[in-house]
Amino acid sequence: MAFLTFYQWKDHVQAEGEGKQVYIIPVENTVERGMVSFLQRTTNEAIEEGADHIIFEIDTPGGRVDAAGSIGELLAGLDIPNTAFIASRAYSAGSYIALSTDQIYMKPQATVGASGVINSDGTAADKKAQSAWISAMVSAAEANGRDPLYARAMADSNVDLPKYGAAEGEFLTLGPSEAVEVGYAEGIVKDRVELLNEIGFSNAKVVETSPTLAENFARFLTHPVVIPILLSIASLGLVVELYSPGFGIPGIMGVLSLVLFFYGHIVAGLAGYEAIILLVLGIGLIVAELFLPGGIAGIAGIAAVVTSLMLSSADMGHMAMSIGIALLITIIVSIILVKKIGFERGFFRHVILNDSTSAEKGYVSTMNRLELIGMEGETITPLRPSGTALIDEERMDVVSEGSFIGANQPVKIVKIEGARVVVRAVN
Repeated sequence: MAFLTFYQWKDHVQAEGEGKQVYIIPVENTVERGMVSFLQRTTNEAIEEGADHIIFEIDTPGGRVDAAGSIGELLAGLDIPNTAFIASRAYSAGSYIALSTDQIYMKPQATVGASGVINSDGTAADKKAQSAWISAMVSAAEANGRDPLYARAMADSNVDLPKYGAAEGEFLTLGPSEAVEVGYAEGIVKDRVELLNEIGFSNAKVVETSPTLAENFARFLTHPVVIPILLSIASLGLVVELYSPGFGIPGIMGVLSLVLFFYGHIVAGLAGYEAIILLVLGIGLIVAELFLPGGIAGIAGIAAVVTSLMLSSADMGHMAMSIGIALLITIIVSIILVKKIGFERGFFRHVILNDSTSAEKGYVSTMNRLELIGMEGETITPLRPSGTALIDEERMDVVSEGSFIGANQPVKIVKIEGARVVVRAVN
């Protein structure tokens, strides 16, 4: 083996990676479906441009398990050699993404692990979800030649590893030195330049990628916390609009929230045009229900809207919870509006009859002639118990209190009940 002089070695290092191309793809913030769409776009771009290596710069607290699974599948099918560069933290879904790459390098202050599955409400996931996630972590480690014990310990608190600060009941989190020791990192580097030297691309062309404005916006709109807020604003805006004259701010806010919801999900690759068609159809049926009897159109419209929302979601459970939150808030606000305003304003005044035929407004079904009480007259026909009598030279239908009264008998009016005149025989 020939030894290189200092100058030969220097020229060799400088030429290392010359003519090659390295793509830098950031994996930052919460892992969600928008990140999947971004990574699909950038890795496809790297493939089309003939990239020789891809570096995934990771700094994430974790996120959705389903999104991490999709990213893992993407990395597993990637033919281009790749490296995870953990700049700060790779927790939960972030650790799974790192384990899915060919090799891992870490900054001196970086950490990786703490990968227990947590529900959106902060509680531990059920045993089925935990078991599936542990298996996914173990598989990702094994696929890239890493000891699966430590991947299991990151996701399973029952694994006892006190040597690395993860006694039973704690999730494993590795620092850079520990990760190198157990074979979960190839090295520790202080920056990207040092990393490129380590992997042999010091003189390569570096292409930095970043999310577009639309992708960043879509990632925000598809965030698990933002989804129920958008749906609540949409439903509230449309309900409040029913009490507003004309089409105003509440209606605009409701429609805009729906537009933003579907825009984010379309950009993230979650919603298709079939969901939009179902939404428009559902809203049309709900509006038609206001003018049609039976309730069938309204039920079909609600079903179409809910189906369109479900088709736009990667997690049916989370979407069902978001719809439930929006529905609960809408019901509470609707009850308050009905009690405070009633149905006399906005759209309802055109479709609901508010006038009543009350006596206070001059509406009576028949003349109540109370002035006749006490007047006397004579029966024309026998009263059995109804018949005819002549009262103050006026012929009228009368009814006796219950007993028979013959014809040509003196009677006295004792009660008026609408059109019913009650008489009593006069001795």
